[in-house]
Amino acid sequence: MVKFGLQFKANLENVTNVRPLGEDFRWFLKLKCGNCGEVPDKWQYVTLMESVPLKGGRGSASMVQKCKLCARENSIDILRDTITPYNASDNEKFKTMVQFECRGLEPIDFQPQAGFAAEGAETGTPFPEVNLLEKDWNDYDDKAKECVGIYEVTHRFIKC
Repeated sequence: MVKFGLQFKANLENVTNVRPLGEDFRWFLKLKCGNCGEVPDKWQYVTLMESVPLKGGRGSASMVQKCKLCARENSIDILRDTITPYNASDNEKFKTMVQFECRGLEPIDFQPQAGFAAEGAETGTPFPEVNLLEKDWNDYDDKAKECVGIYEVTHRFIKC
């Protein structure tokens, strides 16, 4: 089992506490088979809500899949306690937002989509519907009377 951390980096404007919202948040990933190196063309997602038993009673994982090329059964599990918000103090620095425990898989790409939330840095105004698919998001904080935004979203994976 190998743990991989998804590190997030963005330029935050007047917002903080950027985080995935809810148990049904979908982490869209490209996963490489550790046995044969196959990378499917399609994005795959894992959520905290899904739990699949592993063969041989070795626990469970968020997703179990069989490689189409080599037929090896691989799995990935979201480590719930590692989910961490990206805050104003992390601005423009890489920070690990979540860790995945992988058996036979390696995450190689991440596509942020809908399902993120944030709040106004000074006012705490909630922004519950942040979509980062375009790698940029902006809105207006009525309490602070200022623009808010998340820009230049990027990521990388590290071994933990």
